[in-house]
Amino acid sequence: MDELDRKIIALLQLDGRASNAKIAREVGVSEGTVRRRLRRLIKDDVVKVVAVPNLEKLGYATTALIGLQTGPGKSDSVAEAIASLDEAHYVAITTGAFDVFIWAGLESAENLGNFLRTKVGVVDGVQRTETFVNLSIKKRTYGLVL
Repeated sequence: MDELDRKIIALLQLDGRASNAKIAREVGVSEGTVRRRLRRLIKDDVVKVVAVPNLEKLGYATTALIGLQTGPGKSDSVAEAIASLDEAHYVAITTGAFDVFIWAGLESAENLGNFLRTKVGVVDGVQRTETFVNLSIKKRTYGLVL
């Protein structure tokens, strides 16, 4: 990956719907060069161009980070089980006090409680959860500074 690839990625982070022609004008190369570079970046799994919804605007009034402590050797299986749940929008195996973190979006606090009790708490290997309900989100970005 070189400086041109980084510039292409940076422009897509600002506008994932930017045309190859617009990107080409911005970086000073041909549209074909951008098309080839972008095709390679996607093929090599360097970037993925997707729509990222704003959960609150879609009716998910309650969003939360949920830390899970798991039994020894259970982090992978717990994370995979949680990742299969529709309510879990982000699942990561982590270091520190929690073995797995979930970012979940639900329609209400009541639904969050049901999710924790009937879906998360019953997963084999989950020993403890701690939930951090988002009161306000001050920054929402998915890009890297390149």
